[in-house]
Amino acid sequence: MLSNAGAQESTDGLKLLFATSDNDALPEIGQELAPAFFIRLAADSETLFQSLAEHKPEILVIDLDTIVSPGTDVFCYIESIRAAAPHIYLTVISRTHLKNARIRTKKSGADEFLLAPIGFPELRDHLLEAGQQHRRHLEAVHLRGELARRNSLCDMIGGSEPMQRLYETLRRVASSHSTVLLRGESGTGKELAARAIVDLGPRRGQPFISVNCAALPETLMESELFGHEKGAFTGAHATQLGQIELADSGTLFLDEIGSLPLLLQSKLLRVLQEKTVQRIGAKSPRKIDFRLIAATNDNLEQMVRQGQFREDLFYRICVIPVALPPLRDREGDIPLLLDHYLTKYCTAGNLRHKRFSPEALQVLETGAWPGNVRELENLVQRLALMVDGDTISMQHLPEKVLYESTASYDEILVPPEGLDLEDELTRIEVAYLLAALRRAGGKTAAAALLHIPVEKMKYLCRKHHIHEDQIKLNGKR
Repeated sequence: MLSNAGAQESTDGLKLLFATSDNDALPEIGQELAPAFFIRLAADSETLFQSLAEHKPEILVIDLDTIVSPGTDVFCYIESIRAAAPHIYLTVISRTHLKNARIRTKKSGADEFLLAPIGFPELRDHLLEAGQQHRRHLEAVHLRGELARRNSLCDMIGGSEPMQRLYETLRRVASSHSTVLLRGESGTGKELAARAIVDLGPRRGQPFISVNCAALPETLMESELFGHEKGAFTGAHATQLGQIELADSGTLFLDEIGSLPLLLQSKLLRVLQEKTVQRIGAKSPRKIDFRLIAATNDNLEQMVRQGQFREDLFYRICVIPVALPPLRDREGDIPLLLDHYLTKYCTAGNLRHKRFSPEALQVLETGAWPGNVRELENLVQRLALMVDGDTISMQHLPEKVLYESTASYDEILVPPEGLDLEDELTRIEVAYLLAALRRAGGKTAAAALLHIPVEKMKYLCRKHHIHEDQIKLNGKR
C-alpha cells in the first residue's frame, strides 16, 4: 500500500520510491527526503513492484532487511527488480555482514550499496547527486539513440552527406524488384547495403542468400550456384540445391561478381533472362523468382573491354548502379563508427566501457583507412579487448595507423621567423637513426628497420658522427 500519496513535487522533479516497512523511519523520510523529491513509499514487495510498473520512478531505495522475506535469495531479488526497471537508479540499504555484499549487490544490478545505519541527510545528498547524474546519463543515452537513428539506416552507421545520399538511394531502390549493382572499395559495407535494400523492400522476411564469388573454388562454383542431381558427376551422392534455387522468392546477393568465370557468367545470364535454373544433370529447368543484388570493387567496364566480363551480363546486372563512398570521403562519420563499435564489443565481451582520448580520436579521424569500415571495426574490436582501463590513447594505436594518419603532420608548424629546412631534415634523420639503433642494437638490424641498405646505414652514421658509445649512452637515459 502506498503512503505519502500527496507528496509535493520538488523543483528537481526527481521521482523517488522508498521501500521500507520500518515505521520509525517515516518521520525522517518525510523531513529529509520529501522536500527534495517527489516521493512515494512502498511497505512491502508487492507494492514495490506495483509502483515500479505504474509510476515509473527514477530512483528506488530499498531497505532490504525489512522488504525481503526471510529465506529469499536477496541477490536474485535485486536481479528481478533490475529486470522490472532496467533504467532506474537502484540503491540498496542493508545491515548485512555478508562477505562481499557490496560487490555481489552491484553485480546483481544495484547501482549503489549502503551499509546501515546511514543518516538521512547523508542519504538525501547522495540521492540528489546520483539521481541528477543518472538523469543526465539517461538523457545522453536517449540523445545518442536519436542521433544514431538519424545517422543510420538498418545496420549502416554514418551521418555524413555521402551517407545520407546513399540512404535515400537505398530507400528508393528497395521498393522495386530491379537488379542492383553495388560498387565500392573493399570494406565499404556492400553486404550491409544489400541487406538494407531487402529489409526496406517487399522481399523482407524471404530468403537472403549471400554468395562470395571470390571465395568459391572454381571447380565447385557451378555446383554451388546451380546445384546438381544425384549421380550427375563422381561424388554427387545426393541431389543438392544450388544457391540460386535457395534464393527462390527472396534475394540472391552475389558479392565480387567480377570473379565469376566466363562460362558461369553465360549461365547466370540465361537464368536472369529466362527466370529458370537448371541443376547439373537435370533434364529440364525450373522456374524461379528472385531479386539479384550484385556487388563488386572491380572496374567491370575495363574487364568488359579486356574480354574478362561479358558485356551483355554487365548491362543485365547494372540496371540500378549504387556507389558506396569510401571512409575517407565520409567527413564526421568516424567518431560515430568508433562509438558504435566500441559500445558493441565492450557490451558483447562484458567489458568495461571505454573511450578514445582526444589525441587518439584525432589520429583515427585523419587515418587513411584503405580497408574502410571493416578495417576500422577490426581495430576497435582488438582495442576493446586488449586495452586495460577506461581510455584508449595514442600509445595503444598500431604504428601503421599512426604513420598513415595526417594528424601528426598537422602539428608541424613553421615559426614566424622561419627555419632552416636542411637543419630540420638533418635533425629528423639523426633522430630516426638513433631510434632505430637503440631498438635494434646494431647497424644491420637498424638498417632493416629503416628499409635501407646496410652500407647506407654505415655511411649515414659516419656522416652524422654517430658512434657506438653515443648510442649506448643515449640508450641508458
